[in-house]
Parts: sequence; structure tokens; C-alpha cells
Amino acid sequence: MTDADGTCTYWAPTECEGSAHCPPRCPRFVDRTGEAWVVRPATGEDREALVAMYDDFAPGEQAQGVPPRHRPRLEDWIDDCLDDGCNFVVEGDEGPVGHALYTPTDAAEPEFAVFVHQDYQDRGIGTEVSKHVVATAAVADRDALVLVVEPDNRAARHVYDELGFETESEPSVAGGGLGAVRMRRPLDTEATPPFCHPPVVRNGAAEPGNGAGPTAGSGPGPAASD
Repeated sequence: MTDADGTCTYWAPTECEGSAHCPPRCPRFVDRTGEAWVVRPATGEDREALVAMYDDFAPGEQAQGVPPRHRPRLEDWIDDCLDDGCNFVVEGDEGPVGHALYTPTDAAEPEFAVFVHQDYQDRGIGTEVSKHVVATAAVADRDALVLVVEPDNRAARHVYDELGFETESEPSVAGGGLGAVRMRRPLDTEATPPFCHPPVVRNGAAEPGNGAGPTAGSGPGPAASD
């Protein structure tokens, strides 16, 4: 059901069939606690809110040195992400709680990253916003997404496995410790289209291909820790 300007006035994930106007993946979802959220593309107007979110990250929430802890470097990093990448945020009442992206947008195999504020982890938020990045990258005809992850970061690796990332290189000894693991997520496999199915299909209430909502490649082009 929609009002005059096309926005949803009512939404139930087990009934939503989507439409030709939906993005590659439905922006609405319900997390593991039952709280409803909206995932949307990030813009330059989100810069200060993202800086505030990352500035509030607890020590130890970095991965490969990002987000930077020093404020000027943090601001430069966010500027680079917004200028060169395809970004999505999960926004709460007081600002974003999650951020995922691939960058640069013109690379055949851009780098993927996802971060969720520590107060909102273990709720499925990181996985959901990541699926938006995967679906959008597929629609944008990227060949794959790549990332590096610390070998002992089991929680992150579990999420990446769920998203379809494949381990390309096992950790090697570097500088007296284990080096990072490189992972790659091909975007030409059968695992990508389900990310683009409307909620009524993803929840098992309908079969894909029965006319219920958009599938991979049928939606509009892309927007310029679990």
C-alpha cells in the first residue's frame, strides 16, 4: 500500500511483493530483536553523521586500521569513501548505526567493507546492509567484491561466508604473525539473485519467477560486523 507520493504507508515482510520502482534489494528489514530499519544510499550530507558514528567506536573495533582513530584521518577516510565508493547506511533515530560500501566504483573488483557500531552488533544489521552492497554491485556489472580480514576474526569471517565470499589465500606468516586472509565474492553466480528478491520471496511465502517483484538486473541502476 502506498500514499500519493509513492512511499509505503504499511509494510509486512511476509507480504511485500516489491515493484518495478524498488532498488535492487528492499530497503526495509527487521533485525533479530524485532526492530525495523531502513537501508539507504549514503550521500555527502551523511558525512558529519558518519564521522560522529565512527568517532564513537570503541577501541578494538578497527579492521586493518580502519576506521582511523585520529579525527583528521577519519574525516579524510570518510571523504574518500563518499567520493569514490558506493555507500549504504542503516540509520536509526539518532543517526547511522551501520555503514557498508564498495570502492572504487569503477573497478571491476572493488574492495568491500562493512562496519556496525558496537551497540548494534549481533542483530543482523551488518549482514543486511552488506547484502545491499552485493546486490547493487551485481546490478552495476562489477565482476566481484574483494576484502581482507584478520585470520582470527571469526565473527567477521562467518558473515563473509554467509554473504558468499570465498577464501582466496590462507594466512601466511608475515612480520612474526599471521597475515590477513584475502576473500573474493564473485557476482556472476546463482547466489546473487536471491539477494534481490522481494521480501515475500525471501521469506518463503512465494516462489521466484511468479511475478512477485523485481529480480536481479530488473531494478534501477546503482546509487552513485553483523
